[in-house]
Amino acid sequence: MVLESLSLLNYKNFETATFQFDPKINCFVGHNGVGKTNVLDAIYHLSFGKSYFNPITSQNIRHGEDFFVTEGLYRKNDRQEKIVVSAKRGQKKMIKRNGKPYEKFSEHIGFLPLVIISPADRDLIIEGSETRRKFIDGVIAQSDAPYLQDLINYNKVLAQRNSLLKYFAANHTHNQETLEIYNEQLHQLGTPVFEKRQEFLAEFLPIFLDRYKSISSGTEAVSLLYKSQLAEGDLRTMLRESAAKDKITQYTNVGIHKDDLIFEIDGHPIKKFGSQGQQKSFLIALKLAQFDFIKAHSQVTPILLLDDIFDKLDEQRVAHIIQLVDNENFGQLFISDTHADRTEAVIKNVHQSYKMFPLQP
Repeated sequence: MVLESLSLLNYKNFETATFQFDPKINCFVGHNGVGKTNVLDAIYHLSFGKSYFNPITSQNIRHGEDFFVTEGLYRKNDRQEKIVVSAKRGQKKMIKRNGKPYEKFSEHIGFLPLVIISPADRDLIIEGSETRRKFIDGVIAQSDAPYLQDLINYNKVLAQRNSLLKYFAANHTHNQETLEIYNEQLHQLGTPVFEKRQEFLAEFLPIFLDRYKSISSGTEAVSLLYKSQLAEGDLRTMLRESAAKDKITQYTNVGIHKDDLIFEIDGHPIKKFGSQGQQKSFLIALKLAQFDFIKAHSQVTPILLLDDIFDKLDEQRVAHIIQLVDNENFGQLFISDTHADRTEAVIKNVHQSYKMFPLQP
């Protein structure tokens, strides 16, 4: 799969822009603030229907304008695919494939597999469990549509159950029978999600460990641990047992929405005990393992975006990532960097075609 061209209209800092891409390596270079990351984010937007850096749609519209349009022409399985993502203030965002709008955005997820490596990934280590759950879900959902649908439906039921708990508290009432209906739905939807997350980690962990070993010069032992309340028992039973607590907190206290992915180094949390270099290696290994997993499951080579990678990583890690591109099994790569000479010097060591895109203020 290759992105052949990209057109932007009123997207972030771009009034209008068009790019014709190389099938292998594409580098956006220029000073900070010229929009290098915004181009990568537009490519991400075409795969996921949302920004990687700012999920609030209206804030991706160029200042002073009422709408944005991003358009990508792809070559996939010897067919050209035209994807358009557009949004107008006060209206629902729209995603079209070859001129036909999607009824559900979820139907588009996984059609254009993509992995991004960015300095913003550090949120996976420093932020709360929701960020790491989104990572798991984002990897699995790109090749498993039923999983994504179960997850969407689970979150809808969860929101309804939480609203009901708040209604009970506000009106000094309680109806256990109504609550049981939601409990059963959460059980039916949440259990397969839990099981697939378990299966995912069993397959993903060896890939991740192999990637970490290859990019880290250290001998430390790293690990990923999937933590879920459902490992302790049946969700239906736990919801019933948690009823009194839920009534007080007006919130559902058990379920897959409480799951977490624990990052460890030598048996300790990497957030507290990992050096900056170890944390960087951990995150890159995580994202490259994501690439491997998606490629194996979707039978399509994902596009890889490397945002500001040269400024944030040492030469050894950058060299390892670039060496991957030399592998004939690798796909299309997009890079952003502040120094054109540095980028081109590294890229020239790779025996692949490339294009440089200097961006001006």
